Amino acid sequence: MRNPLAHKVVDIKPSGIRKFFDIVSEMEDAISLGVGEPDFDTPWHIRDEGIYSLEKGRTFYTSNAGLKELKIEICNYIKRTQGLDYCHRDEVIVTVGGSEAIDIALRAMINEGDEVLIPQPSYVSYEPCAILANAVPVIIELKAENEFRLTAQELLDAVTEKTKVLILPYPNNPTGAIMEKKDLEAIARVIKEKDLFVISDEIYAELTYNGKHVSIASLPGMRERTILINGFSKAYAMTGWRLGYACGPKAILEQMIKIHQFAIMCAPTTSQYAAVEALRNGDEDVRRMREAYDQRRRYLLHTFREMGLECFEPFGAFYVFPSIREFGVTSEEFANRFLWEEKVAVVPGTAFGDCGEGFLRISYAYSLENLKVAIGRLKDFVERLRREQKK
Repeated sequence: MRNPLAHKVVDIKPSGIRKFFDIVSEMEDAISLGVGEPDFDTPWHIRDEGIYSLEKGRTFYTSNAGLKELKIEICNYIKRTQGLDYCHRDEVIVTVGGSEAIDIALRAMINEGDEVLIPQPSYVSYEPCAILANAVPVIIELKAENEFRLTAQELLDAVTEKTKVLILPYPNNPTGAIMEKKDLEAIARVIKEKDLFVISDEIYAELTYNGKHVSIASLPGMRERTILINGFSKAYAMTGWRLGYACGPKAILEQMIKIHQFAIMCAPTTSQYAAVEALRNGDEDVRRMREAYDQRRRYLLHTFREMGLECFEPFGAFYVFPSIREFGVTSEEFANRFLWEEKVAVVPGTAFGDCGEGFLRISYAYSLENLKVAIGRLKDFVERLRREQKK
């Protein structure tokens, strides 16, 4: 019998995140600091709107691109946060999470052999999605000394005649890095000079702790070159509702909707009604959760300084990315030992690209009480490793 499998799929490595949490789920008294999921419940008024939509029998398909009311609210939100005008009729699509938006944006824009620039460390889906779209992924290795920001020179050095798309993953998962307006202006000049397009993943836009998030699409000449991707999972604690969206030029959105139409039909109807309520009345919920995350962020940075663990200050998302290079072990080895010896799961930096070696991703989307217990165990583990080094 012939091989039933596609080579490009077989060659894609499984996510480097999941195996630790398969173990921790069966380990007594274990604490997980790895999953990027808010520990808050979806705010009640948002859940209530989803329940009400079911009680009213709103269990039908929506239009392929999404509910009109939701697309209008998305446009209103982007207008008030970024000053950008999008038309709800043909420049917005509601997707099954931000991940689907990334996938269909690449498939709509890529011809076989086009190069896609992917700064790393970054979200695990970008490279596989590029491969599945028949692109050639080109990795730009970000540097800790630059606070994992993408520089104009790094971008310029990676561009070739085949480069078509830059994925811009800020605020960043796993590092927590952000790009300020001056950083974006510098790379926007390169993008326009080299005639590139941008897929800007802004799912953590509301979780920015040092000023206001700036979208590259808001810069002069960039709206027509950018697919802006966002969603409801992180800001509104709606991970299981599976709802995201993309905004961009009509010509690109038309093709994205075509793929979405044949592969998905539409995003979940109940989730869409709940998302309308989130955008209309959820700003206070976002503020409250952001303040809680910021408290946890500052606690972790303080405790890292106390234990002498090197970590740059992240200003976005809900992750810290401390360096463990001093211990002379790989990120994988450190994470494995920490899990089995202290029953705490963190993610090796290499799960997010080879240049993540020497780092760990620790999520603070957990209660302060759990964080204190886990970090106490980390302190014990670090002290033990340092004693071992002295022997």
